[in-house]
Amino acid sequence: MKETWRWFGPDDPVTLNYVKQAGATGVVSALHHLYRGEVWSLRDVEKRKLEIEAAGLSWSVVESVPVHNSIKLRSGPYRQYISAWKDSLAAIAKAGVKVVCYNFMPVIDWTRTDLRWQLPSTGYALRFDFTDFAAYDLFILKRKNAEDDYLPTQVASALDRFERMSPTRQEALECNIIAGLPGHEASYDREKLRNELDGYNGMSAHDLRANLVSFVRDVAPVAQELGVRLGIHPDDPPIPVLGLPRVVSTADDCRAILDAFKSTANGLTFCVGSYGVRPDNDLLGMIREFAEHIHFVHLRQVAREPDGSFHEAEHLNGSSDMVGVIHALLCEEARRRGQGRGDSEIPMRSDHGHLLADDIGRTGYPGYPLIGRLKGLAELRGVIHGLRHAFPELAEQTTLLSALGAN
Repeated sequence: MKETWRWFGPDDPVTLNYVKQAGATGVVSALHHLYRGEVWSLRDVEKRKLEIEAAGLSWSVVESVPVHNSIKLRSGPYRQYISAWKDSLAAIAKAGVKVVCYNFMPVIDWTRTDLRWQLPSTGYALRFDFTDFAAYDLFILKRKNAEDDYLPTQVASALDRFERMSPTRQEALECNIIAGLPGHEASYDREKLRNELDGYNGMSAHDLRANLVSFVRDVAPVAQELGVRLGIHPDDPPIPVLGLPRVVSTADDCRAILDAFKSTANGLTFCVGSYGVRPDNDLLGMIREFAEHIHFVHLRQVAREPDGSFHEAEHLNGSSDMVGVIHALLCEEARRRGQGRGDSEIPMRSDHGHLLADDIGRTGYPGYPLIGRLKGLAELRGVIHGLRHAFPELAEQTTLLSALGAN
């Protein structure tokens, strides 16, 4: 697997030299200043690529090209924004980057309620507290008819939580949920959020899925022609939030996306953490079923709680079988090498590390500290090497010799 690292550009406090020190060879990046559906120019894409290559690294994955809200609604100037998306894809392909991650989450993208939740280790993790989120939705945002989306017991728990929240905590909660996390298309204030949510009134999961399928049918043929592999990222969290449907959360969702345009150009970003939030997702079964369409992997771990809450766990110690996941992915790499596929090495990154040690007092992007991700990458690297040692058929050299008929 190709070890990669998410880098947010020249303003990222985690420099490219640090990325090299972590042992990664690939970079996952984007033009983060262009997030409203603007076309990415070839000049801007090549500039970013040169910045990465000057550090002795390669730009392995674009994460991500934002999908404008009008595309998700299939209304207004959505055709204009689809055309811009295709033009951005062409610039990316011409610059030589072959994997593009994107998502189709309406309005708020990925979200958490706590950005510094203290762990027993005294480090800090990102956390999604279901009751806090419901308290925000019901009693701070006061979304119309929000109570219809919760059980009576959940409403009661949320009210109790809200009544015990200080104004400072209420403000922090709102900021965490709507102000924008790394990679977001945009940030909001409360009134703007309400207006954006109104645009989805009456939209069902069936409607949003139809819009996603239409988008895939628009762009995947272009990606195929350009030699680019698309990988859609799952919803995070993979449950309806703020009355918004989610359509990239389950195996059935993946099937609908892949059936929209049958080509290896149309694929998945397999995020263990996002899919792993749902106990009904069989991660190993999903990898086996969708293996040839997995173009990028987020090796992220979560610890689930009974009420739907979860927090970012240590990479090897959470609710998902990370070792089993890595073994299944290594098997897919070996299969691809046996077929002579040029994309046999799947890029992966350790995602959402804990805030640890000297990073605790530093300014950085939530979920993307240096030390926590370095720790996670080292642990994952150890698993990969261990599995290759235990199963020689997974080692690249052995598989290559076997494919060539050598003894």
